[in-house]
Formats: sequence, C-alpha cells, structure tokens
Amino acid sequence: MTIQKQSIREGDMVLQRGIFQKKPLITVITAVFNGERFLEQAVMSVLNQSFEDFEYIIVDGGSTDGTLNIIKRYEDRIACWISEPDSGIYDAWNKGVALARGEWIAFLGSDDAYYVDALKDYAGYIDQHRDGQLDYISSCVDLVDTEMKKIEVLSERWIWRKFRKRMKIAHVGSLHHKSLYERYGLYDTTYRITGDYEFLLRLGKGLNAGFLNSVTAMMRTNGISHDILATFREAKRAKVTTGKRNSVLCTIDNMIDIGKVAIKRALFRRQFH
Repeated sequence: MTIQKQSIREGDMVLQRGIFQKKPLITVITAVFNGERFLEQAVMSVLNQSFEDFEYIIVDGGSTDGTLNIIKRYEDRIACWISEPDSGIYDAWNKGVALARGEWIAFLGSDDAYYVDALKDYAGYIDQHRDGQLDYISSCVDLVDTEMKKIEVLSERWIWRKFRKRMKIAHVGSLHHKSLYERYGLYDTTYRITGDYEFLLRLGKGLNAGFLNSVTAMMRTNGISHDILATFREAKRAKVTTGKRNSVLCTIDNMIDIGKVAIKRALFRRQFH
C-alpha cells in the first residue's frame, strides 16, 4: 500500500494530518483505477476551483498505467492519496470517507469534471441554509460524451416518492454531510454500480435534502453505470433489500425504464446518423 501526503512520512499521514490546519468545509474524493485518459482533467477541475476551503483525496485501486504519474505530478496540492488494490468503487469511496476531514463530502469520477465555481456555489447554498440541518444536497449536471460535448442536463431534485422508484440524481452532482456515514454506515461493497443509490435508499424519506439549481459538473457517459441492464438489476436489488419497494413493483419500474432508454437511444442515433 502507498499512502502519501505532501512531505509527511509514509505511515504517519493519518496521525499527523490536520494538526496545523483547520478542518475544511468540503472534502472531494476521486476513486480511480487505470484512469490516465481523463484523470488529469478531473484533477485540474478540482485544483482550479474558485473556492479554497476544501481538501482533495484520491483513492487509486493499484493502477498499472500512467495514473500514479498524474497523481504525483499534483501531490503537493492534494491532501492525501492512496494506491492499493480494492474491491471496486464503493470500497475506494469508503476509504476516502474514512480519511475525510470535511463537514461535507463529494465524489468526483476520474472521467468527470467540475465547473470552476462548483464548490463556491455549494458553499453559498450551505451558508444560506445553515438553519435547515441539511443532510444532502443535489445539483444539476451536464451529461457529456467522451469529447465533453453536452448531450443533456440532469436536473431532477430529490423527491422521495420518485427516488424510491429510480435513481434520477447524478452522484457527481451531490454533497453528503459527513454525519450520514456516522449514522447509517458506509457504502455496501457488494454493489458494483448502484451502491450510491442503495445508501440513499437506506436513509429513506427522512433524508433532509436540498437542491442547488445550478450546473456543477460534467459527467461522461462512458462510466460503469452505462451498463443499463446491470444497473437496473442492481437497482432492483437495492430497493428490495432496503425494504423500500417490493419485487413486483421493481420489475414494473425496470420495464418502464428499459423502454424509455430504448426510445432515447433510438432518437439519439437518428439525430446523429
């Protein structure tokens, strides 16, 4: 395992980090494995934020490409980074949460990117809602292709009666209060795609959610969740195991969603071919 934090010696990072610095408002976590193609763009989108009260953590799954070279290039501006084998993205996220010092935690995919004022906009929203005891904040996200050409805007706010049927919120456009992990535990590492959905389902309708009506990030469509059928299967499992929806209704949900995806893809192909 490799754990690094600026000039602090290997093995001392957890004990010594934060002694001379106040806790940041926001922690941004990026999980990556062999992600050299887009990682640098993601890293730069965090480090170039117009807001400064944050820390950045990168959790690498033991990459064998040029990923570590990119991380080392910017390690003097990264709070800490880890490189070791893991069991998937949710295992990596759990490691990041354990290291996080921020009051709020965000997850940026290694092939995604923030807009320059994303964290500033989040911080402003948090400041305006200090009396609301918010647990979770979602925002708008641009869905883009590999060349960052915009396909559509994902802009649905968290509404329980809709959310318990399907995940319509982009996780890259979300903030989570750290207390959620203390109260409800970490991500279930048996999930490959929809562990973030399962976590929020676990919280249920009592989640105190806010909505920032601003586009904060770009999310590429080439991620693991692009495997639609596998995503629906895992989403059904999450809904059933958390007791938020029965198996029959989940099957109906999936049939409706598969039909919608098929129509959307057909229209997309017609538009660009």
